[in-house]
Amino acid sequence: MKVKIEETYQAAIIELKGNLIGGENAKLFREKLYELIDQNKKNLVVDMTDVKLVSSTGIGILISGYTTLKNAGGDLKLAHISDKVQGVLNITKLNQIFNIYDNVDEAVKSFS
Repeated sequence: MKVKIEETYQAAIIELKGNLIGGENAKLFREKLYELIDQNKKNLVVDMTDVKLVSSTGIGILISGYTTLKNAGGDLKLAHISDKVQGVLNITKLNQIFNIYDNVDEAVKSFS
C-alpha cells in the first residue's frame, strides 16, 4: 500500500493506494497519523479511491485512526469508498460510526 498526504486549510488528506490489509500498512498509516497529530493537524480525510480490498485488520486500522483522532480532539472521515468496502462497513455497522462522503471535496468541506 502507498500513502500520500496532501493538506488543505480545513483538513489533511491521506490518499491510500492498494489493499488495506494490515502488517506494514498498519504501521505506515499509524506513523503518518501521529505525524499529523504532532503537527496539530487533527482533521483527516482518508481518500480510498484506489483501495479495492479491506480486511478485518484494515478495518481495525481505520477504527484505531478514528479513535486516536477523536481522543486528540479531531475527526477522521472517509471519502470515495468502493461498493465492496461499503458492503463491509454496512455489515459491520461501521457505516454508522464513520462519516462517509462521495468525494474528497465534500469531506473536506464538512470540516468548515
